Amino acid sequence: MKTRPPQLTPFVRSDALGAILAETLGHPDQEVALAELGRRTGISGPVVHREVGRLVDNEILRDRTEGRNRLVRANTEHPLFALMRNLIAATYGPIPVLRELFEGVEGVARLLIYGSWAARRAGESGAFPNDIDVLVVGDTPRRKLATIASEAGTRLDMPVNIARLSVEDWESEDASPFVLTIRSRPLVDVMTGDVDA
Repeated sequence: MKTRPPQLTPFVRSDALGAILAETLGHPDQEVALAELGRRTGISGPVVHREVGRLVDNEILRDRTEGRNRLVRANTEHPLFALMRNLIAATYGPIPVLRELFEGVEGVARLLIYGSWAARRAGESGAFPNDIDVLVVGDTPRRKLATIASEAGTRLDMPVNIARLSVEDWESEDASPFVLTIRSRPLVDVMTGDVDA
Protein backbone atom coordinates (compact mmCIF):
# COMPACT_ATOMS: atom_id res chain seq x y z
CA MET A 1 0.00 0.00 0.00
CA LYS A 2 1.44 3.36 -1.03
CA THR A 3 1.15 6.11 1.57
CA ARG A 4 0.62 9.75 0.74
CA PRO A 5 3.48 12.13 1.43
CA PRO A 6 3.05 14.17 4.62
CA GLN A 7 1.43 17.55 4.04
CA LEU A 8 2.39 19.24 7.33
CA THR A 9 6.08 19.33 6.40
CA PRO A 10 8.20 17.86 3.61
CA PHE A 11 11.07 17.33 6.07
CA VAL A 12 9.77 14.04 7.47
CA ARG A 13 9.12 10.98 5.36
CA SER A 14 5.75 10.08 6.91
CA ASP A 15 3.06 11.30 9.26
CA ALA A 16 3.83 8.32 11.51
CA LEU A 17 7.39 9.55 11.92
CA GLY A 18 6.15 13.10 12.60
CA ALA A 19 3.76 11.87 15.28
CA ILE A 20 6.47 9.78 16.99
CA LEU A 21 8.89 12.71 16.95
CA ALA A 22 6.23 15.03 18.38
CA GLU A 23 5.66 12.70 21.32
CA THR A 24 9.37 12.21 22.04
CA LEU A 25 11.06 15.49 21.12
CA GLY A 26 8.19 17.44 22.66
CA HIS A 27 8.82 15.83 26.06
CA PRO A 28 12.59 15.31 26.17
CA ASP A 29 12.60 14.66 29.91
CA GLN A 30 10.22 11.70 29.65
CA GLU A 31 10.74 8.09 28.67
CA VAL A 32 7.92 6.33 26.91
CA ALA A 33 7.32 2.65 26.20
CA LEU A 34 6.79 1.71 22.57
CA ALA A 35 3.30 0.35 23.31
CA GLU A 36 2.34 3.67 24.92
CA LEU A 37 3.85 5.54 21.97
CA GLY A 38 1.61 3.51 19.64
CA ARG A 39 -1.43 4.22 21.81
CA ARG A 40 -0.77 7.97 21.90
CA THR A 41 -0.18 8.25 18.16
CA GLY A 42 -2.65 5.70 16.82
CA ILE A 43 0.21 4.01 14.93
CA SER A 44 0.47 0.23 14.71
CA GLY A 45 3.10 -1.61 16.74
CA PRO A 46 5.22 -2.77 13.77
CA VAL A 47 5.42 0.77 12.37
CA VAL A 48 6.35 2.20 15.79
CA HIS A 49 9.11 -0.42 16.16
CA ARG A 50 10.47 0.23 12.67
CA GLU A 51 10.46 4.03 12.96
CA VAL A 52 11.89 4.02 16.50
CA GLY A 53 14.63 1.65 15.33
CA ARG A 54 15.64 4.10 12.61
CA LEU A 55 15.56 7.03 15.04
CA VAL A 56 17.71 5.15 17.56
CA ASP A 57 20.15 4.10 14.81
CA ASN A 58 20.51 7.77 13.86
CA GLU A 59 20.90 8.79 17.52
CA ILE A 60 17.83 11.04 17.48
CA LEU A 61 16.31 8.86 20.20
CA ARG A 62 17.92 6.82 22.94
CA ASP A 63 16.48 3.54 24.14
CA ARG A 64 16.80 1.07 26.96
CA THR A 65 14.96 -2.03 28.05
CA GLU A 66 13.26 -2.54 31.36
CA GLY A 67 11.97 -6.06 31.69
CA ARG A 68 10.05 -6.71 28.48
CA ASN A 69 9.50 -3.00 27.74
CA ARG A 70 11.59 -0.95 25.38
CA LEU A 71 11.68 2.66 26.56
CA VAL A 72 12.72 5.61 24.40
CA ARG A 73 13.46 9.27 24.96
CA ALA A 74 14.82 12.17 22.96
CA ASN A 75 18.59 12.47 22.65
CA THR A 76 18.99 16.06 23.80
CA GLU A 77 22.72 15.90 23.03
CA HIS A 78 22.11 15.44 19.30
CA PRO A 79 23.59 18.49 17.51
CA LEU A 80 20.26 19.18 15.75
CA PHE A 81 17.99 18.49 18.72
CA ALA A 82 16.74 22.07 19.21
CA LEU A 83 16.14 22.60 15.48
CA MET A 84 14.32 19.27 15.10
CA ARG A 85 12.21 19.91 18.19
CA ASN A 86 11.15 23.35 16.94
CA LEU A 87 10.24 22.06 13.47
CA ILE A 88 8.26 19.11 14.83
CA ALA A 89 6.52 21.28 17.46
CA ALA A 90 5.35 23.66 14.73
CA THR A 91 4.06 20.88 12.50
CA TYR A 92 3.08 17.81 14.54
CA GLY A 93 3.05 19.40 18.01
CA PRO A 94 -0.65 20.24 18.42
CA ILE A 95 -1.70 16.72 19.40
CA PRO A 96 0.70 16.18 22.32
CA VAL A 97 0.38 19.78 23.50
CA LEU A 98 -3.43 19.67 23.53
CA ARG A 99 -3.49 16.20 25.09
CA GLU A 100 -1.26 17.45 27.91
CA LEU A 101 -3.27 20.64 28.48
CA PHE A 102 -6.59 18.74 28.57
CA GLU A 103 -5.31 16.00 30.88
CA GLY A 104 -7.64 15.83 33.86
CA VAL A 105 -10.00 18.53 32.52
CA GLU A 106 -13.58 17.58 33.30
CA GLY A 107 -16.47 17.71 30.88
CA VAL A 108 -14.62 16.56 27.74
CA ALA A 109 -16.36 13.70 25.93
CA ARG A 110 -14.34 14.15 22.72
CA LEU A 111 -11.44 16.37 21.74
CA LEU A 112 -11.00 16.90 18.00
CA ILE A 113 -8.88 19.03 15.70
CA TYR A 114 -10.67 20.13 12.53
CA GLY A 115 -10.02 22.67 9.78
CA SER A 116 -6.86 23.14 7.74
CA TRP A 117 -4.47 21.45 10.21
CA ALA A 118 -6.61 18.31 10.28
CA ALA A 119 -6.87 18.39 6.48
CA ARG A 120 -3.07 18.53 6.11
CA ARG A 121 -2.67 15.73 8.68
CA ALA A 122 -5.17 13.68 6.65
CA GLY A 123 -3.02 14.16 3.54
CA GLU A 124 -4.84 16.99 1.75
CA SER A 125 -2.46 19.39 0.09
CA GLY A 126 -2.71 23.11 0.66
CA ALA A 127 -1.11 26.05 2.41
CA PHE A 128 0.40 25.57 5.84
CA PRO A 129 -2.28 26.20 8.51
CA ASN A 130 -2.43 29.66 10.09
CA ASP A 131 -4.16 28.37 13.22
CA ILE A 132 -5.41 25.26 14.99
CA ASP A 133 -9.18 24.69 15.22
CA VAL A 134 -10.21 22.52 18.16
CA LEU A 135 -13.65 21.14 18.97
CA VAL A 136 -14.53 20.09 22.51
CA VAL A 137 -17.60 17.90 22.65
CA GLY A 138 -18.85 18.20 26.21
CA ASP A 139 -19.60 20.79 28.85
CA THR A 140 -16.22 22.12 29.94
CA PRO A 141 -16.63 25.75 31.10
CA ARG A 142 -15.82 28.27 28.37
CA ARG A 143 -13.50 30.19 30.68
CA LYS A 144 -11.37 27.04 31.15
CA LEU A 145 -11.32 26.52 27.37
CA ALA A 146 -10.17 30.12 26.83
CA THR A 147 -7.31 29.59 29.27
CA ILE A 148 -6.27 26.38 27.52
CA ALA A 149 -6.50 28.03 24.08
CA SER A 150 -4.22 30.84 25.26
CA GLU A 151 -1.64 28.43 26.73
CA ALA A 152 -1.73 26.18 23.66
CA GLY A 153 -1.31 29.18 21.36
CA THR A 154 1.73 30.32 23.32
CA ARG A 155 3.32 26.87 23.28
CA LEU A 156 2.60 26.25 19.58
CA ASP A 157 3.33 29.83 18.51
CA MET A 158 0.09 30.05 16.54
CA PRO A 159 -3.52 30.89 17.38
CA VAL A 160 -5.61 28.07 18.83
CA ASN A 161 -9.39 28.43 18.50
CA ILE A 162 -11.54 26.20 20.70
CA ALA A 163 -15.24 25.69 19.96
CA ARG A 164 -17.52 23.75 22.30
CA LEU A 165 -20.58 21.67 21.48
CA SER A 166 -22.76 19.59 23.73
CA VAL A 167 -22.75 15.85 23.19
CA GLU A 168 -26.40 16.10 22.11
CA ASP A 169 -25.62 18.74 19.45
CA TRP A 170 -22.66 16.73 18.13
CA GLU A 171 -24.64 13.48 17.90
CA SER A 172 -27.91 15.00 16.66
CA GLU A 173 -29.38 13.62 13.44
CA ASP A 174 -30.77 17.11 12.81
CA ALA A 175 -27.39 18.80 13.22
CA SER A 176 -26.60 22.44 12.54
CA PRO A 177 -24.74 23.44 9.35
CA PHE A 178 -21.62 24.02 11.49
CA VAL A 179 -21.71 20.44 12.80
CA LEU A 180 -22.47 18.99 9.37
CA THR A 181 -19.51 20.86 7.88
CA ILE A 182 -17.13 19.65 10.59
CA ARG A 183 -18.37 16.06 10.27
CA SER A 184 -17.86 16.14 6.49
CA ARG A 185 -14.20 17.20 6.69
CA PRO A 186 -11.11 15.51 8.16
CA LEU A 187 -10.92 15.23 11.93
CA VAL A 188 -8.04 14.25 14.20
CA ASP A 189 -8.83 12.75 17.60
CA VAL A 190 -6.40 14.36 20.05
CA MET A 191 -6.61 11.56 22.61
CA THR A 192 -5.99 8.67 20.21
CA GLY A 193 -4.17 10.34 17.31
CA ASP A 194 -6.66 8.75 14.92
CA VAL A 195 -7.22 10.60 11.66
CA ASP A 196 -10.73 10.43 10.19
CA ALA A 197 -10.38 11.61 6.61
